[in-house]
Amino acid sequence: MYLKNTLLKIVLAAMATFAVSASALFSQTVIKVQSVIPATADEVVMLNEFGADVAALTNNEVIIEVLPAGAVVGVGDTLDAVDQGLIDGGFAWTHYWSGKHPAAMLFGSPVAGAGVGIDNIAFLSWFLYGGGKELYDQLWDEMGVNVKGFMLQPVGPEALGWFKEPINSMDDFRKYRFRAPPGIPGQTYKDIGVASVAMGGGDILPALEQGTIDAAEWCCPKPDSVFGFQKVLKNYYLQGLHQVVVNADIYINGDVYDSLTDHQKKAIEVAANASLTKALGYRIYENGKALKDLTENHGVILHDTPADYFPAYMNAARATLEKNAADNAFFAEVWNSQRAFAEIAVPFWAGAQTSNAQLGKAFADSLKQ
Repeated sequence: MYLKNTLLKIVLAAMATFAVSASALFSQTVIKVQSVIPATADEVVMLNEFGADVAALTNNEVIIEVLPAGAVVGVGDTLDAVDQGLIDGGFAWTHYWSGKHPAAMLFGSPVAGAGVGIDNIAFLSWFLYGGGKELYDQLWDEMGVNVKGFMLQPVGPEALGWFKEPINSMDDFRKYRFRAPPGIPGQTYKDIGVASVAMGGGDILPALEQGTIDAAEWCCPKPDSVFGFQKVLKNYYLQGLHQVVVNADIYINGDVYDSLTDHQKKAIEVAANASLTKALGYRIYENGKALKDLTENHGVILHDTPADYFPAYMNAARATLEKNAADNAFFAEVWNSQRAFAEIAVPFWAGAQTSNAQLGKAFADSLKQ
């Protein structure tokens, strides 16, 4: 009996020691990420899905907690707050930070397909296999910020936008105060005579309601409908060049990222790569459903973009790209990388996509009959 009791005490003591050790080994890192857009936005839906993947891949050792725009700092201060450690992470579009470095645009929103015909899928090919990711990692050093970035949500091409009245030419377009993306895409609108105004996503609808702006772009049918543009404007134009490619990213404070284990870092990378594909798949179906709903149930009228928009915007975009490349060595390095990639990939991809576009158009036209 004594021996049994002694053995039982030893076993219980060992179990208790193991439980304490296991508890000590498990530590949870909560990365609080402030978004630049409201919690209801479509992009945040996908950001939360990315967070769920990170949690699953790390056995809940790393939790991504999403905070809405303005929860800690203003939208425009998001990247600086991540850099300074005021927030663990941020979620935005990298072209938002073009004021820190012009090359940010080439990653977040390469204007007019970087002027070399790169669409959203070809961009991923450049990013993953054409040297883009290495340049993206270098961007943060060029900016001088303590940040580790991950590209999450590619989309494009974005809609030209929403207008009070139909526009039949660039002369009509120039009558409006137009919300455009920050940085070079918005500047290119100014270069062709459009009174573009840059503002964060959460400010757009109030500005339209108050008459601060007369027209606006945001993204695509689903995110646009979530924002509620259809409540204020009814004329919608799908084809635009300002953001043929656009990518939403997560930024993690460098010290927070360095505190993670190699496995946890790899889990974030794998979840980010998965998010690239998920975002593309999610967007096509959700945008299709939203466009059908907008036109059938909300009185939205879908128009073709005026033909004189395309040469005007493309020519201005190319001139801006050339100027920035001449003025900034890293901008030139990134753009030259995209051009070298495009010379190889775009002739193939554009040719293949022509078949896809004609196939889709034939079916879409059949629905109108």
